[in-house]
Amino acid sequence: MTTADPSTAPGGRTIRRAVVTGGAGFLGSHLCEALLAEGVDVICLDNFLTGDPANVAHLLDHAGFELRRCDITQSVAVSGPVDLVLHFASPASPVDYANLPLETLKVGATGTWNALALAEDKGARLVLASTSEVYGDPQVHPQPESYWGHVNPIGPRAVYDEAKRYAEALTAAYRTAKGVDTAIVRIFNTYGPRLRPDDGRAIPTFIRQALAGEPLTVAGDGRQTRSLCYVEDLVRGILALARAPEHGPVNLGDPTELTVRRIAEDVIAATGSSSRIRHVARPVDDPQVRRPDTTLAHATLGWRPRVTWQDGLTRTVAWFRERRAAPA
Repeated sequence: MTTADPSTAPGGRTIRRAVVTGGAGFLGSHLCEALLAEGVDVICLDNFLTGDPANVAHLLDHAGFELRRCDITQSVAVSGPVDLVLHFASPASPVDYANLPLETLKVGATGTWNALALAEDKGARLVLASTSEVYGDPQVHPQPESYWGHVNPIGPRAVYDEAKRYAEALTAAYRTAKGVDTAIVRIFNTYGPRLRPDDGRAIPTFIRQALAGEPLTVAGDGRQTRSLCYVEDLVRGILALARAPEHGPVNLGDPTELTVRRIAEDVIAATGSSSRIRHVARPVDDPQVRRPDTTLAHATLGWRPRVTWQDGLTRTVAWFRERRAAPA
């Protein structure tokens, strides 16, 4: 362990050592980076099913960082003290959970159970990464944490939606039955550097297509909406929740609502591409609207997003350009 000063919450919670499951993924890697910057030692667990060791390669020389190939659905053993477990292991894009349906369900169930057992053993706080997908194709707009959702339990998105709904139920039950200190964060659409160009989500797909001069494939008429939060803002909110007494669920996302067609048009403008928009069929159970009610996050965490869509998009496009230009 390093001798850096531990990261202490305004409310007094001290975090000296953290475990991040799925730590080599998009969100997990940014969390590892942010924790290390605050003087927290980090154990990054990942089986690299959808995560990428390259996402944390720049952290390997940090004295407080350990990268371990680990399947959280198997037994997990971590020696020494742990103050915080961030459970972020899961396929998280439509392409991934369509290709890995059983793995997605297993990590939401057995993986969550094992992460909770680790937190119980260490007397650590656990933060579960849940998702706005628990709201399904919502009939309440914007979506507050009190809304129970509108989910098709046997549809093509069900393996992810229901895995996260079960993980929330298990986390709440573990807190009630065993007294483990837990919190649940419901993450809305997030974007930024380290998204995989081929992961099937709108923003990386649009940027990849625009940089290649290909048509941007907009599902349906493009009038469905999404609310896009830059990764830096999301990570700040997650770590604020990790140190707070709040159990949640707590929505984290940017309430600014954009149509998918507008997102595509903005990507074309940001890349300077000559690409045009091509409309394709909408996926089954594709949500018509998505916008978080973040009242609770502001009241309990003092959190609001700071990075504008235009600024975040500019940063993200720049990263994709650099990645595309880098030698293979």
